[in-house]
Parts: sequence; structure tokens; C-alpha cells
Amino acid sequence: MTADPSSLVAEVFEGQRDRLRAVAYRVLGSHADAEDVVQEAWLRLVRQDQAAIDNLAGWLTTVVGRLSLDLLRSRRAHPETAYEHEFANLVVTPDGEPTPEERVALADSVGVALLVVLDSLTPGERVALVLHDMFGVSFQEIGQILGKSADATKMTASRARRKVRGTDRPTGSGREHREVIQAFSDAALGGDFEGLLRVLDPNVKLTVDTPGGVVVTLGATKVAAGARMFSGKAARVVAVRVNDLPGHMSWRTDGTPLSVIAFGVHGDRIARIHIVIDPAKLTAIGLSAPA
Repeated sequence: MTADPSSLVAEVFEGQRDRLRAVAYRVLGSHADAEDVVQEAWLRLVRQDQAAIDNLAGWLTTVVGRLSLDLLRSRRAHPETAYEHEFANLVVTPDGEPTPEERVALADSVGVALLVVLDSLTPGERVALVLHDMFGVSFQEIGQILGKSADATKMTASRARRKVRGTDRPTGSGREHREVIQAFSDAALGGDFEGLLRVLDPNVKLTVDTPGGVVVTLGATKVAAGARMFSGKAARVVAVRVNDLPGHMSWRTDGTPLSVIAFGVHGDRIARIHIVIDPAKLTAIGLSAPA
């Protein structure tokens, strides 16, 4: 009795699922999106003439890469969708050494600092860098995803590497980052528009996570113009780490959480700000107001 070919393909796919999920997650930075991409790859495999596939693992990697690339390009066209899952799993700790449990939670996600760096790349650069440098996919295979020659793909990955190693890499100590954040807070409280521009990266991205969805503002001028939101009426404010980024958490006078703010700092400029004001997400964090 011969084995059912479809069951053999399903078995091979299940054996590849974790790797495919890891590839999609590293490219996209979202567990939910990675799951969707892997599921779509399976649906495409079912519809494919499987006898025509010489290398199933390579075929699946190519499909996952193309789907991830398409999703990255869609995010560029619709910026508000790019950050929906970035802080889906908030890990907020007092500013200091995380507990072992908190370390596990942080290790289970792509570090937000890494996301800041990867987000500086074009979709093609991001796919080339992740697939080649993290998963050892050949430039020829990546070129099939990007629609480029192997040599052109190698140049794309090299360009991405230079960006990651250059000025876009997060730099500076924790103390220096806190000084930049304090300068931003002082300028916001004082209505110092020019002071805000001095500490904001020209391409800063502000994301506000509200009960109604995610709102994104791009550019230093627009972010500075709306900076009064950072001087909300909080009774208590403490320094925290938000998914391993420096930030603040604040509470109202009745002890209910008001907001969480995380800052992505590059050198002496703030490159990303993420504010969570969704009450459900704030309550789920589980941190009580300080005495």
C-alpha cells in the first residue's frame, strides 16, 4: 500500500512550519502577520502541482518571502497598519533589571530596538538582510523573491547592512537616552517648539494606540506641533522599560493607569515614540501606581 502523497506533503510542511514562521516573524515583526503568511503559504501549496516542486523547503521559503515582501510594501502604502502589532504584547517593567519572567517575555519577541533599525530599510533591503544574514538563504533564491539577479540582490543586502551599521543603529547609554527624553519632556511642557525639533529625528514616527485603533504621525514638525499631548495631567509618573525601550508610565489621581510612552532613541535624537492610552491594554500591563 503506497502512502498518500498529500499526507506526505502535509507532514513535510508541518516540519517546516516553525522555520517558516520564524522567517516571516523576523521580516515582519508581528506574530499575527507571520501566522497569516504561513497559513497562506500552505493554501498556495495545496493548490500547487506538488509534483512540479523539486525543493519543497526552498519553494515554501520563496512563497513566504514574497508574501512578507508584499505585506511590507502594503505597510509603506498604509503607514497606520505598520505598527498595529508592534506593541501587541506589552512588557512594562520598572527601569532596572528585568525579572527572569520578564526576560523570557522580552526574548519571545523581536526587540523593538531591532524593529526601529529594520524599519529604516526598504522592504527589499529588509527581506534580503533577514533571509540571507539570519537564515542563510542564497542570494539567487532571494533574487527570485525580489525579481533581481543574484548580484543585484547581494548589493541590496550590502546596502542594508551599511544602514544597520551606520547612523540608524541605536547608540548611546541608558543615561544618555534618558537625558534626551528629559530634554524632550521639558520642551513639550514648556511649549518650546524649536527645542522639540532639536531632539526629534526629522523622520520621527509617533504612534498612538487608542481604544479606536492606531494613529500614526510622521515627521518632526507634525510631532512637535502636537506635543502638548505629552504633558497630560498625570498624578504619578515613573520611568519604565517598555519592551526594553526607555519610557514612562503614568497614573491618574484615583490610581488608574493613564498612559505608557516608549521612546526609540538614536544617538541624541528621538526616532520613534509609541503612546498607549487604550485602557484595556493599560490595565492588562498589571503595574500598580507607586505609593
